[in-house]
This record gives sequence, C-alpha cells and structure tokens, in this order.
Amino acid sequence: MTAIRYEKDQDAIVTLTMDMPNQSANTMNADFRVAFGDAVNALIAEKEQITGVILTSAKKTFFAGGDLRELIEVSSADAEAFFTMLTQTITTPLRRLETLGKPVVAAINGTALGGGWELCLACHARIAIKNDSIQLGLPEVSLGLLPGGGGTTRMPRYLGLEKALPYLIEGTKFSPEQGLATGLITELVSDGTALIPAAKAWIKAHPNVKQPWDEKDYRMPGGTPSNPKVAQMLAIAPAMLKNKTKGCYPAPEAILSAVVEGAQVDFDTAQRIESRYFTQLVVSQIAKNMIGTFWFQLNDLKAGHSRPSGITPQRTAKVGVLGAGMMGAGIAYACATRDISVVLKDISVENAEKGKAYSASLLTKKVSRGRLTAEKRDHILSRIQATADNQMLQGCDLIIEAVFENSELKARVTQETEPMLLPSGIFASNTSTIPITQLAKAARSAENFIGLHFFSPVDKMQLVEIIRGEQTSDQTLAKAFDFVLQINKIPIVVNDSRGFFTSRVFGTFVNEGIAMVAEGIHPASVENAALLAGMPVGPLAISDEVSLSLMIHIRDQTKADLAASGKTYPSHPAEDLIDTMVKTYQRIGKAAGAGFYDYPSNGKKHLWPELIERHTKSEVTQSTPLQDLKDRILYIQAIETLRCLEEGVLTSVPDANIGSIFGIGFAPWTGGAIQFVNQIGIRAFVSRAEELARRYGERFAPPRILLEHAESNSLF
Repeated sequence: MTAIRYEKDQDAIVTLTMDMPNQSANTMNADFRVAFGDAVNALIAEKEQITGVILTSAKKTFFAGGDLRELIEVSSADAEAFFTMLTQTITTPLRRLETLGKPVVAAINGTALGGGWELCLACHARIAIKNDSIQLGLPEVSLGLLPGGGGTTRMPRYLGLEKALPYLIEGTKFSPEQGLATGLITELVSDGTALIPAAKAWIKAHPNVKQPWDEKDYRMPGGTPSNPKVAQMLAIAPAMLKNKTKGCYPAPEAILSAVVEGAQVDFDTAQRIESRYFTQLVVSQIAKNMIGTFWFQLNDLKAGHSRPSGITPQRTAKVGVLGAGMMGAGIAYACATRDISVVLKDISVENAEKGKAYSASLLTKKVSRGRLTAEKRDHILSRIQATADNQMLQGCDLIIEAVFENSELKARVTQETEPMLLPSGIFASNTSTIPITQLAKAARSAENFIGLHFFSPVDKMQLVEIIRGEQTSDQTLAKAFDFVLQINKIPIVVNDSRGFFTSRVFGTFVNEGIAMVAEGIHPASVENAALLAGMPVGPLAISDEVSLSLMIHIRDQTKADLAASGKTYPSHPAEDLIDTMVKTYQRIGKAAGAGFYDYPSNGKKHLWPELIERHTKSEVTQSTPLQDLKDRILYIQAIETLRCLEEGVLTSVPDANIGSIFGIGFAPWTGGAIQFVNQIGIRAFVSRAEELARRYGERFAPPRILLEHAESNSLF
C-alpha cells in the first residue's frame, strides 16, 4: 500500500491523498519521501494531460510533520548524507511541484504543523475547513530546530520578513480563520464535504497561476534586508534575540540567519541556505535534548507511562476545593474550564466569592480579546459554587485541600470534609512540602488519600505533581492521574518524601542563589548567572515571589516535624541571610513590596541597594568565575534530582526531566535535569561535581547512583 494515492478525475485534476499505512498521522518519513517523489515524477510525466493538482489527507489531521525518530538519530558523522537526503527527497520535489506549470491546491482537512504546513506553502492555494481546533504553523523552534522544508524561505516571501519572523522564531500557531486574515489561507469552507469541490473550482479559475516569487515582477513584501526600514529592524534584531535566548538556544538565531541571508538571494540558493542551517541544528545536542524530552518523554507521560495499568479510565464530575486563595482559586478555574463542577469552600462566603472572582477576571480578559464569548464565560462561572458550608461538598468525586501549609490545619479540614466524598471518591492535598503519608494519618481512608501538587499560577503552569503516600492505592493513583489529564495538565508521579521532588529541587536552586549572596557575590551577578544558564528567572526574584517569610515558615514546620520523629534538620548556608532579611530588615518579599528587590509603585523593580552595600564583597565577585556561578545553579539541582532517583522518590527519567522543566523551570535547552547529566557525560559530571564540592561544600558531592553509573559509564 502506497503512502500517497494518485487519482485523476474526468476534468484531468489529480488528487494526491496522503495516507501513511499503519500510522494514525502522516509524517515525513522515508516511506513518505519515496511516495512523494514518485508522485511528483508522475505529475511531471503527464503534466500535458492534467489541469491541476490537489494535495489532501485521508487522516483526521492533514500532516504531522517530520519523523522525529529519524531526526534524533542523525549524528555529526551523518551531516553530509542528511543534507543530501534533505535536498534530494524533500526540498527539490517540493520545488518541482510548485513549478509544475499547473495550479496546485492544498485541501486542508485538519492540523498541519511543521512539515505539514511546508507542504501547504509549496502549493499555490490553501483551502481549509473553518474550524478553530485545526492548528497551522511552524513550531519547530520549540524542539530546537528550524523549518527545513522551505518554511524559512517561503514564509518571508509570502508575508515579508517582519511579519514572518514571529511565526518562525516563536513558532506561533494559528487557526484557518487567522490564516485567512493574513493571506496564508486562500479560502475557508464550512466542512470536509466542501473541501475538494472548492479546490477543484479554484484550479479551474486559476489555470496559469504561479507562486508569487516566480513572477517576473515579484518584490518581497516590505522589502529585502537592503531596504532601509528593514535594515533598521534587522540592526537590533540579533541583540533583542540574544537578550531573550541568553545564547542558550541556537535555533532562533539560526532561523534569523536563514531568513535574512535567504531574503538576499534567489529562491533556490535560499533553500540551500535553509537546508545547511537545518542540518546544523539536527546534529546538535540541544535539538536532541529538546526532541527527546518535549516530544518523546512528554508524550510518553501523557500516554500513561506512570499510571497503574489494568484500571479503567475514570472521569471526575464534581470537585471540592478547600481554600479560595490564589492556589485554590486557580484549581477551581482549571476544573471549571474543563466542564467539571466545582465547590469552592472557604471560611466565609465572602472569601469564597473572592476566589471565584479570580476565575471571572481571567475569563473576562479572554472575552475582551475575542477568545471567548460572554455566554461561554457565564456558563463556565456557573460551574463554580462559592460557599462556606461543608455540606455543599456532598457527592464530590474528589476534594482537594489547598489551605495554608500547616499540618494541624490540614488535618482538621481533612476530617471535616472527607465524609462528604462519594464512596468511590478520593481526597488530595495540594501541599508542596509536607509528606503525604503524614497528612494521610488524619484521613479515615489512607488508601484514598493522595497528593496533587499544583504550581502557581495554576492557569499558566502546566504541571501537576502527583504524590503517592505509603498507603495510597493504585485505584486512587489512577483516578488522580486521569483527573490531571482531564483538566489538560501534565502529570508526573512521585513517591512520598518531604518536599517530594519539585519542592526539594526548587529549594536547592533558591538556596544556592541566596548562599552566593551570603558569600559576598554581587546579587546582580547571581541573577544574571541564572538567566545565562537558561533559568527563566533568578533565584532572588523567585524567592521574593514565594516570600521569604513563607520559606522560613516551611523550614520551621520541617524542623518541628523532623524533631517529632527524632530526626535532625540539615542546615544550609543560605539560612542566616534569609533570617536577616526577614527578622532584621523586615523584608519578606514581593507581596510586601520589599524583599531582595524593591518594588516601587511607579517604576520597575530593582535590587535593594542596601543588600548590595551590606553583603557584596567586590573581591569575591571578581574572583568567582561566571562558569562556577552557572554550574552551581544547574549542578545543585541535577544532583538533588539524582538523589530523588536514588531514594525512589522518582521512578523514571521522563518524570524527572519533565518535572524539572515544567515544575521548576530547569533550563529547557538541557532537556531536563537528568538529561543535563547525560549530555555533560557521566564521568565528566562526576569530576565537575567533585570540584564544586571542594570549592563550595559537600552538598555538591556526587550521590551513590551517579558514582555507580560512572563506573560503567552508562547514561541514565
């Protein structure tokens, strides 16, 4: 069975129907490339007997893009062969198709991303179904790549450089209706039955059409890089891009280079320029990190890698949320927007209504931006019932406790509300640090008790850390996992531990940054080192967001809990400075307007000048290499992640990598905390960790699991 069906009708219009055998979606793998080349050859052989060509799909989607399993295997040694394959089997056949001399129409019945959209761009017209669920665009940059099938060559020639760059550098996706407004989509039809007739009508109406850039009088919209206005924009573009990527991501820079260089030459030369940059990225380690984690490992988790097998999937209909603060309000919003009824309970109806107002604010903002109707907003809000009455929780499938981080308070609300659950219902704590097994002691049914650790703000943060207590049943874990997927979040599953996985690792990040300041390193150097390492925000800024007073509270709660079980709390060199900031300077964080930063009401935040004056030692700052600062920030998090793996808190590498990026913000270019270790090399990582331990403390000492892997030099 061929990957492309070739059918000619009575009007001599050929329809090429892409239908990859044994696959749910069409991808640009070896079988497709052969079939596509054969189809183009057939078109050329009988072009005098045809009037036009339609490219469409037999799948639910139009085309899913490149075959990432092939791409991730390409090594530097394969670069020349890959470049040859790319030009001979992808870019050249696409060019031959658009210069066939006959009108070619893409009949887009579903999502077309990456290589799928590049197929569409090589057609003279693109007719799509009017459906907002269809996504179009070139998101390759999110995987460390650039569009290698003509995307950086054709998009600027359609739109102009300035308008095309966001689609390429940011990977912006768009709907068919949005595409129609920009001219990227030629025509919309109401449904699939109208698609092929519309494509045939367009072919008959445009028998002599050419691509714009193949017309003699073609001029690039907005001008080429030699145009003064464009040149002015391009003069600052590299600096703006570097400021955004911090030099950690080669793909956006390669895209900018390919677009600008390609815009100054003829189409075929531009295509070769693109192919060279694409090959360069494909063989890079960063692309392999990002493809491995953001595609394969992420899809693995969503497919249920960490879910107990053999348990029928379950849907949650009614959720109770205890606590209508920022976190509880966010959880209520996440549930209501996914068709789940929510009871948002607080100590007063007034407080609960404030929590509901948070959802109203988010939804109203969407209405103002045209992304939601007022009727839909009101319907979503009607699912949230604000109350102070525990009885309103009666019949919940799931109750999520999101009250203050205090063991006694959490125990009390658990005992008050757990009886309201359905017999098959489960109870979850949103605690970020307190062990689930400890909290489950307050429950009547410890096997139905679990941790669901959301991240703030819930409406933006995609991860939910599911924590299994010592007595949590498989049934409860499966139900919690299904709920997380139901609200469109990413689930990772970890075993119980104080701080679990994400909070433990997050703590090492902020503490290391604060410890550096305590040593006398300039706070700006610490913050910039974190950004240059690829972290989205510096440790001092995020400490202010969390609040220094909360950090002290969590530490004191941990000390008390450990003392009660006869254990000793391990001190950290950051603690004295945290105590000084709160107890001596009364600077507790952003919410109070004063932390490591000042937050003026009429200006941008800035580092507190007295922090610099009182704690910075210029000789320490000057003598500490920038690489040490960056490595301390990344290595300490990777080492703690390895400890979690060693202790069985983490049970898989995908959970570790996905959790570290989506929960903590660990530098995405690395592919995650464990992949960071792999790419450095196990033995090289051990050597550097030992060096950091000698310079900065035993907390950098390689854990046993790392030393064992170093002996055999085996990757995680």
